[in-house]
Amino acid sequence: MQALQIHAGPRARAQLRERGLTPADVRVIPAAAGGPKGLALNPLDRFLFGHWLRDAPQTLHLMGASIGAWRMACACLPDADAALAQLADDYIAQEYPHAPGKAPKARDVTRVFGATIDARLGARANELLAHPTRRLHVVTSRGRHLMRREGRLRTPLGYLGAFATNLVSRRAMGGWLERVMFSDPRESLPFALHDYRTKQVPLAAGNLGAAVLASCSIPFWLDAVHDIPGAPRGAYWDGGITDYHLHLDYAQMGEGLVLYPHFQATVVPGWLDKALTHRHAATARLSNVVLLAPNPEWVKAVMPNGKLPDRGDFKAYGERIDERRRDWARAVAESRRLADEFAQAVQRPSIEALPLV
Repeated sequence: MQALQIHAGPRARAQLRERGLTPADVRVIPAAAGGPKGLALNPLDRFLFGHWLRDAPQTLHLMGASIGAWRMACACLPDADAALAQLADDYIAQEYPHAPGKAPKARDVTRVFGATIDARLGARANELLAHPTRRLHVVTSRGRHLMRREGRLRTPLGYLGAFATNLVSRRAMGGWLERVMFSDPRESLPFALHDYRTKQVPLAAGNLGAAVLASCSIPFWLDAVHDIPGAPRGAYWDGGITDYHLHLDYAQMGEGLVLYPHFQATVVPGWLDKALTHRHAATARLSNVVLLAPNPEWVKAVMPNGKLPDRGDFKAYGERIDERRRDWARAVAESRRLADEFAQAVQRPSIEALPLV
């Protein structure tokens, strides 16, 4: 059974069929939010950034939300393979102080997790932003009006408002939450962000750690990050709220492909769109996207519990932390198949990809 499925938009499928895929073809790499699901992509990330794309001479735009931002930030470090391996170790080892039988408090998760981000990324921001070819773009969600500051009442009321307006239209949710993209100032993205209310802020050594922490700050699980240096004042949350899977207008790019290591075959626009299946279908914006995803049947057959790691595991395993760590480590080990099969695929002169769904 194949572990890896390769999906592609029409333009990308034609190119893969004609001449396969080389490092020189890639211009953009998105990385979705999804918490522990990102662990299944770790061996593939390590192969892509530590080996296959290591000597690619062209500019590579790496953009991510939540764990995707953490992954792409590691990929911009000089020792990307080692940094991504450390990410998996850190993520698997997660444990937060809490009272017996109680969930950890958001402030404690923020403090412990923030220290990890600061040590692994914030302290190395200058190295990361000096990579000769890779440009990092971190997606965050900034609260507006009622949500401009975090609060016991205003935050749940604000998210209720965001949920209700998102049912009407995704753009309408921009009245509550706007996308703030923190980007390497050396070069802008090769496509416009016109689909949703957006502000762009230059990444710098003084705000990189805070931006990545904000992008990972799941509402109610972590505290919002307030008043990030160099950015508009306000409360910043998980980038996955506005851009769960970064369903952006990549087709605007004049040349090159988008290579998307993902944990599923569909690209859902925002976190609040998860239940709105009519928004899950592929669009013309993804015409030049090559998406790499685990085969769902392979996942059922080989992964612990027949699924990818997910956030529900924290509750399901509870105090059995060593069991969770064991099973997540096994999931990462099994996922080596994804990297191995991709390495084989790119050796072929032609690749027959599945359509995007």
